[in-house]
Amino acid sequence: MTIVPFEARRFRTTAVYYSRFRVPYPDRLIDRVTERTGLKSGERLLDLGCGPGPLGVAFARLAGADVTCMDPEPEMLDAARENAAEAGVNMHFIQGSSYDLSPDLAPLKLAVMGRSFHWMDRPATLAALDKLIAPGGAVVLFSDRHILATPDWRDVLHQLSETYSPEKAAERKLRRAPEFSPHEAMLFRSPFRNLERIGIVNERVIGTEDIIGRAFSMSVTSPQALGDKTDEFEAAFRSELAALSPQGTFTEIVEGHATIASRD
Repeated sequence: MTIVPFEARRFRTTAVYYSRFRVPYPDRLIDRVTERTGLKSGERLLDLGCGPGPLGVAFARLAGADVTCMDPEPEMLDAARENAAEAGVNMHFIQGSSYDLSPDLAPLKLAVMGRSFHWMDRPATLAALDKLIAPGGAVVLFSDRHILATPDWRDVLHQLSETYSPEKAAERKLRRAPEFSPHEAMLFRSPFRNLERIGIVNERVIGTEDIIGRAFSMSVTSPQALGDKTDEFEAAFRSELAALSPQGTFTEIVEGHATIASRD
């Protein structure tokens, strides 16, 4: 089984872009997951690999959950604190990763992860969470599926990433190779074998700055990964985007979805 090597500061330099430019998780999706899992106000929730805390903040704001946010990147935790303060919610923050899961976190109603599970030793993480999640609790994996982009700028970004960030681009291909088992396969081999998916589909109009910012929020094309090629990459990407859409507007259809994994 393929495991991505752990890199604690993989997302250094991305926090400032992540909150603003990543596709947001719809409030309706959070509400649906809250209802389906039976999450009650005051119950404990772990946002593992929280980044700037979009999930943790949403569950604290909409469901009244007692949220702990955990991430190895200090810049991400600083952004999560700022976002929690802006939303007017209280949360707990721990600098650490899935390799640092502690009995002190128990009992949990939910452990949620947004676009972070693929960075972990997934079987070991699920085994550790099995000891922390109370009976009736669940693991919930959040992500987004890009259905359509018009004009389609995604292939341009992938091609440029291979030119300007070849090492990280190769790592991305590793995660998309057949040897990298789908999350669902990992869950079926764990105690959390009862799977259900909830999806919300939205259409959004975004601009060139949104796309540039999203690129900088990704580990493969972050300022840290690009290094002294950052300005050259940005200029090349802007030129390609201008050729695709001289007006600087793009439409995308995206499904935000949550995979709820509970015990049988």
